[in-house]
Parts: sequence; structure tokens; C-alpha cells
Amino acid sequence: MTRTGLPYFTGISTYNDPQRRFKFRYPSDWVKDELGERLDGVNFRPEQHDLETYFAVAISKLGVSVEAADLPELRRGFDDGLASMPTLSVEESKDDTYGNIVKVERKFTFNTTDIVRKRWTWGVYADVWEIVAAFQGSTVEEYDYWLPMGNYCFNTFELPEYVWFATDPEMRPPELRR
Repeated sequence: MTRTGLPYFTGISTYNDPQRRFKFRYPSDWVKDELGERLDGVNFRPEQHDLETYFAVAISKLGVSVEAADLPELRRGFDDGLASMPTLSVEESKDDTYGNIVKVERKFTFNTTDIVRKRWTWGVYADVWEIVAAFQGSTVEEYDYWLPMGNYCFNTFELPEYVWFATDPEMRPPELRR
């Protein structure tokens, strides 16, 4: 599909995770879907018929509490997972820590059944939570077209204060400190 211009916002809504572990803003006319049976999170799509263009967030509880010093191991695991994707080409790679919150970020293309898709994904590790946020286009062109809105979703993504405090070693109860 050839598009002209850029998409425009017709309204903005805020998604609040029912368990209050994260929130973000998204275009209010996007279609909301749940993730698969075994995944906890949410998926928003700009068009009903395009299941492969979306902004999605999945969250899972880890068996241990993460600290900034875990970045090398988390980076390795994240990259090993990406390496299993067909015809992967990583275009951008960034890693950051914010106190003891770790963020691994990748922008990449990959092939599925002869279609090149593009995805921008974050792995955020905060205390005992792994949060994976992803914006994907069903094609590189769809990614580029919807990127302003995907970028908006990422830029408005927030963790609640209790998660930030949980990553502070001084605030953590002694039995949970390493």
C-alpha cells in the first residue's frame, strides 16, 4: 500500500496496566487486543486488518531482582533471543541503566515468509519485572509510516513510583537485598 503524508492523531488515550505496573499513551482509534494466552500485557494496532503492525507490551515476573550490574548478562540474553529470528539485521543497539533499572533497546529488520518487517523493541528490567515493549510494522514501509505514533507510545511509557523505589537498594527490605 502506498501512503501519502503522515498519520494524524484523532485522539489520545492512556493505557493503565490493570495491576499498575506500567502505563503509556496511544492513539485512541487504535484497536486493542490481548496478547496470547500465556502472555500478560496488551497490544494496540492502528488498523483492524493488519495484525502485524502494532505497539505491544508484555510483562513477566522474574525469579530474581535485577540490578544495574546485571546489564551484560541481560544484554547477552536479549541478543541471543533476537539471533533466533530469521534473517535478522540489527540497525541500532542501545543499552542504559537508570539506577538499578536496566533497558536494552534494539531496532532491527527480519524476514518472515519473504516479507521484511521492522521492529523497535525495549527490554526493561526493573526489580523483579521484565517488561518488553515493541513497535512493529508489517513491512518496513508500514513501520516508517506509523513510526510517529509508535514513537509517541514509547515516549509516554512510564513505570510507577513503587517500581522505581523497589529498585533502590536503600529502600529494599533487608531480606531482599543481595
